[in-house]
Amino acid sequence: MNKISLLTILSVFVFCSCSKSSGSGGSQSTLPTLSTNNVTNSRTDVGTVNFRFFITLSNSYTSDVTVAYTTVPGTAVANTDFTPVSGNLTISAGQQSGYVDVPVLGDSTRKNNLIFYLIISNPVNATINGTDTAYGTIKCNGTYFPVDTTVNGGYLSPASYTGYNLVWSDEFSGKTLNPANWIYDIGNGNGGWGNGELEYYTNSTNNLFLSNGCLIIEAKNEVYAANNYTSARIKTEGLQSFQYGRIDIRAKLPVGAGVWPALWMLGSNYSNVGWPLCGETDIMELKGGLNPSQIWGSLHWHNNDGTEGTENATYQITPGDFSQQFHVFSLIWKQDYIQFLVDNTPYETRYKTDVTNGVWPFNASQFFIFNVAVGGNFPGTVKPAVYPQRMIVDYIRVFQ
Repeated sequence: MNKISLLTILSVFVFCSCSKSSGSGGSQSTLPTLSTNNVTNSRTDVGTVNFRFFITLSNSYTSDVTVAYTTVPGTAVANTDFTPVSGNLTISAGQQSGYVDVPVLGDSTRKNNLIFYLIISNPVNATINGTDTAYGTIKCNGTYFPVDTTVNGGYLSPASYTGYNLVWSDEFSGKTLNPANWIYDIGNGNGGWGNGELEYYTNSTNNLFLSNGCLIIEAKNEVYAANNYTSARIKTEGLQSFQYGRIDIRAKLPVGAGVWPALWMLGSNYSNVGWPLCGETDIMELKGGLNPSQIWGSLHWHNNDGTEGTENATYQITPGDFSQQFHVFSLIWKQDYIQFLVDNTPYETRYKTDVTNGVWPFNASQFFIFNVAVGGNFPGTVKPAVYPQRMIVDYIRVFQ
């Protein structure tokens, strides 16, 4: 064999060897595999939280990888619990992952955890090996609490009255308490709000939330800030106050031992003159455990000698109690005149002339307070085993 032939053979051998080595490192006959992850996160009362789903390659690739994605509802409802998304994700050459954000919408409604899905499909320059679906689990704020507000659930007052106009209402149809109408009282007050009450009022959705067009105040047996019970107390002070009219409040009441639900009003001058000079109108109070089929309507004012003046009246239903159906607690309020009603049935009327010791304070504007107290000098002995206790308010309406 001559020298030229040997050089030719060696050159071919070297070329082939180099080509084989380059081919094994520079080209990939096996495509990378795509996978995605499940996401669990808590929603907020308002606003949005992004659930971030990472879509990952088993190894980087020399070309761009694309994959289609879309969300699918499960127990979570599109555009109510989350904003649906779809499109194509590109993972650039040499990269190994990308992500898709799914906005989860805020809601304070008491619900069980909810699920939606992210599905990937139609990959280019990659394969999907195994599952193509990721779970999005929305952690909500508690066990779902269904509310039946139908007519069969109790008395339903008319939406209008002859000679009156609706001037203000809250139907509690939103996801959170309307800050234009309500603020919270927080804490245990002075001496248990002056009544020896045992609860600590919070602004937490554990104690107050909206569900199915209703406001729910929940008193719970739990230790908080050195108190053994929590609950909620809200008021319209500084936001909504009224002088005269017809007031309708539709509610279903808690009746457990020691619970004290109340729908009431204080004079708008409370912060200046204090109680009882401001006047107090109790549209509804109930002594839980003592008489769950009886509610109280009361007036409180300032006697000439500085003591408290009080007029009380009661309304009894039979059979049953106030926890079994919705009832409408009403007030017809005029100058020098207040009438108490349940389900449009009057049970007590008071006049300015009834206050013979002190000054009738009920011709001035008042604001609303809703609360569920625990214990104190009104409702009697508390039995922790009967808690939690819930007051459900369907609406409040003021006509003038």
